[in-house]
Amino acid sequence: MSETVTRADDRLIVALDLPNALAALEMVDQIGPAVGFYKIGLGMLTGGGLALADELKQHGKRVFLDMKLFDIPATVKAAVSGLCQYELDFLTVHGDPHVVEAAASASAGLPTKILAVTFLTSLDRGDLDRSLIRPGELADLVVDRARTAFVAGADGVIASPHEAVAIRALPEATGKLIVTPGVRPAGSASNDQKRIATPAEALTKGADHIVVGRPMWQSENPRQAAADILASIRNI
Repeated sequence: MSETVTRADDRLIVALDLPNALAALEMVDQIGPAVGFYKIGLGMLTGGGLALADELKQHGKRVFLDMKLFDIPATVKAAVSGLCQYELDFLTVHGDPHVVEAAASASAGLPTKILAVTFLTSLDRGDLDRSLIRPGELADLVVDRARTAFVAGADGVIASPHEAVAIRALPEATGKLIVTPGVRPAGSASNDQKRIATPAEALTKGADHIVVGRPMWQSENPRQAAADILASIRNI
């Protein structure tokens, strides 16, 4: 893996949803120095995900560890305390207040920002019905969940671009982060995401960071794909 030169725009986070750490590092090299922020998800955990996080940090990259932790408070606190040793930039937990409070307590005073998951961007109202989630418009439930997470101590939330405007308008959102997955460059397939937007749309709606995965690592030229996304958001 080559050394990082400069980070052009850390609003773009590339999701390294690849089979293992070696494949991920190869992708980072292909993309080059224009991208300085990478997401490591749960699927990478058994493929060397934590070692990958450490390697990326040693080369000056920022790291978003997307574990979506959920458990009793004592277990969440222990897990977050252990993960903070990697000096992660972002770490996700589910947005339930007891989970957020435990995670925020464990990361207090440390560089790691705790981001709460509202509802996964792969879900729609029908999915919530099957999970016995209370009635209501999905967008309204996302905003309510974001508000609760902020009050519980979250540094930010994960939410689709479609809810970003309403979340940003919350008084509780002042000084908080909004990170949006489900971002697809114009013309890209939606795959398993149901609430998507282009990079420019997501940032215009209030997102601080956008997460792009498949359109990047499925590209024949990941470096050019990154350059195209960065060009599309340059003036936003």
